[in-house]
Amino acid sequence: MDLKKYVKDIKDFPIEGIIFRDVTPLMQDGEAYKATIDAMIEYGKKVNADIVIGPEARGFLFGCPVAYGLNIGFAPIRKPGKLPRETVSFSYDLEYGSNVLHMHKDAIKKGQRVLIVDDLLATGGTVHAATKIVEELGGVVAGICFAIELADLKGRDLLKDYDVMSLMTY
Repeated sequence: MDLKKYVKDIKDFPIEGIIFRDVTPLMQDGEAYKATIDAMIEYGKKVNADIVIGPEARGFLFGCPVAYGLNIGFAPIRKPGKLPRETVSFSYDLEYGSNVLHMHKDAIKKGQRVLIVDDLLATGGTVHAATKIVEELGGVVAGICFAIELADLKGRDLLKDYDVMSLMTY
């Protein structure tokens, strides 16, 4: 299935000069969404994941069904002030700004094999922050999975020490 035909390009969003790859049409099509999630589940099996994590918010939209399909848990990575218990955090840069991510301190058990799932790999800052949180908590990054990769932004450079899979490359 050609998943790219379900991704819409939105020019100058969220700021001028950015082409936003909108995955909501893909998610609105049951067959395309299922094909995407199924491919991510197969990758999760390949890397023998124990738990799936995903950054807010689109990482939830892909990570939760992947965890369900693997019959393993899901742990969210969120922006500041969203998690009620003790957290660990990591600051990072985006292609158009900066942010901080938090995860509950007890979300990952020492030695757990973690599959990180997100919709898009751009500069790699968000997922790089997620890898640092996983490692700080004693987890092992088993693999990182994206629906879309923007190759020209070289996000893989930040993730070169990890097994990375993307379903579509622009």
